[in-house]
This record gives sequence, C-alpha cells and structure tokens, in this order.
Amino acid sequence: MSSDITISIDAMGGDYGPPSTVAGAALALKQLKAKHDNIKFLFFGREKDINAELSKHKALKKISEVRHTDSVVEATDKPSAALRKGKDSSMGLSIRAVKDGEADCVISGGNTGALMAMAKLILRPQSVVQRPAIGSVFPTMNQPTLMLDLGANIQCSGENLAQFGVLGAVYARSIMKVESPKVGILNIGSEDTKGHEDVQSAAEILNASPNFPGEYYGFVEGNDIAKGTVDVIVTDGFTGNVALKTAEGIGKMSQTFIKDAFKSSLFAMLGYLFCFGAMGRLKKKLDPRDYNGGLFLGLQGICIKSHGGMDAYGFSRAVEVGAQMVRNDYLEKVSKEIERLVTETEALEAGNEDEKAVEEKAKTATAK
Repeated sequence: MSSDITISIDAMGGDYGPPSTVAGAALALKQLKAKHDNIKFLFFGREKDINAELSKHKALKKISEVRHTDSVVEATDKPSAALRKGKDSSMGLSIRAVKDGEADCVISGGNTGALMAMAKLILRPQSVVQRPAIGSVFPTMNQPTLMLDLGANIQCSGENLAQFGVLGAVYARSIMKVESPKVGILNIGSEDTKGHEDVQSAAEILNASPNFPGEYYGFVEGNDIAKGTVDVIVTDGFTGNVALKTAEGIGKMSQTFIKDAFKSSLFAMLGYLFCFGAMGRLKKKLDPRDYNGGLFLGLQGICIKSHGGMDAYGFSRAVEVGAQMVRNDYLEKVSKEIERLVTETEALEAGNEDEKAVEEKAKTATAK
C-alpha cells in the first residue's frame, strides 16, 4: 500500500542550512521509498544555495520544488521578531504550505520559540486543544519514552496536562506502535496524595476517563524517566524543559568521564580495544540523532522541530517522523480522542459541582 506525502522543508533552518537539510531529505527519501511512500518535497529558502545541494542528489531533485526567499529567521531572533518577518521567511512559508494544503507536514531546524509561535499563529491549535505541547522521545533502560511538554507552556492546568496525556498516548499507539501505552504524570512522589492541585486534577480526569487511549499508570518520579517505567510522561513545560536539559548535560558528562577513563593509562587504552565493539553498540543506542524530531502536538497541522545542530542523518530522522505521522493519520486520530476527553471532563466537572451543591445543602441543614 502506498501513500502520497508532500513534505515542506525550511531549508535554511538549523546551524548548517541546505548542506544538512537537503542531504537529510535525500537520506530520508531512501527510507521512505522502502516503505512504498510516494514522496514529494517543497524546499523554502535561498534558491541558489538549495539548488547547489540538490544537484548532488539526482533522485531527490526529480521530486522536489524550490521556492525562493531571502528572508530567514535567525537563531537569535525573538518570537516577536520572527513573527514580524515570518510572512516571507523560509520558516513562515514552509509552515504556510501545510496550512494551504500544499504539504502534509513541515520540518524545520530553526529557532524553537519562533517556530512554535509561528506554527500556532499559522496552523492554529486543534479545535478543542487548549494548549499545544512540545514532545520528544527519549532512550531509556527499557522501551523509548515520549515526554511532553518540553517548553511550550510554563504553567499548565489539570485539564491541559490531561490533554497532553491524550496527545502522547495517541502518538505512542500510532507511531511508536505501543498497543496500550502507559501514561504517567511527573510528580515529586508516586503516592496518590503527592503533588500540587494541577497534577491532582489531571490524575482525577485521566482516572475517570473510561475511553482513554492507553493505560493511566499514575504518578512517576524523575528517576522513572531513565528507567522507562511508562511509555508517555506528562508534565508542564517548565519542568519538562529542565528535565530535558538535565538529561542532555548528564549525557555529555558521562561521555567525558568514559573518554577520560580510557585515556587514563596504557592498560585502560588496551582495555578499550577489547571492548571497542560494546562501546560502539552503546554509542549507537544513545545516539541523539536517532531520536531527533521535536513534536509540536495539538496543532491543526504536523510540524516537526529538528535540533539545530543536527547533521544530515539526524535531519533525515526528523523527516521520517513527520512522514510517519502523516501515514498513520495522527491528526484525525488525536482529534477524536481529545474531543472525547473534553466531553468526559465536562461530565466530571458537572458531577463535582453537583456533589459540592449537595455538601453545601447538608452543611446548611446541619447549621439550622
């Protein structure tokens, strides 16, 4: 079975621009062809630079269209500045292609804040989604784990967090192929009584949802992220971003410690030769390029954020993620599940109000 997919690329996004984005698209094309997808690419940016790279990839060039613009959102641009120049920028035009139905998804390695602001403005949140979220998949001691939000929303209500749970569960089920994904809410303890009002409210909503597209696990702690205790971890953007940056820092620190250990003596260097294969497998398992592709979930279009420093292989993985979401009808599936959750939440809130009214009547009667 084949599917026609058009992918919009912000060719100027990221640290390397066309040399990375075009070569990455070429690598992704090989993988997507193997899955019998009929792929087309729309590249937005400086035509001369893009065509220079496309000339190195004949198969890609045949199925690509280049649309010129000199305007580029820089890594240092604030979201407000990006929005002002956004209409004609490579980032803005690539997102607009999805909005106008010319493309099925957009991939950009540009400024995260600018990309989210522009995507929300152009694509708009899905009808009943209160706040879109940024998600990413992490390697763990068990299966990969999706975590969201990673920075789009500093403060989140219980209903926001519950909706994130649905966004993540549908992704885990349709893209990560987890039949019944376990969803946990990040908290300071696993006990039901722990945490502030918002996480308690989110837990109540998910616990009361009979049609939740997964299994609500309960509260999880910071150490559960690396353990892979659940398939999806839900949190607010402030906490999620701190956790993400902490994990990145620990990863770099561990690499430095391992390198220093093997360089510490002649015997250590000889030891490295004996475990060279094992170290290669470890490096592959933890390769951040394989997990590249920040997910902007909750929008009316598919938008993937590639890490700005990624090479062609890393960018290709982000392209593949976008194509997977299109192929598996993620938007349609998540829209139905979110609408169902909203209906259940409204019923739960109405029930809680009725209980409060009964309690107030009882108190009044007792006072008399």
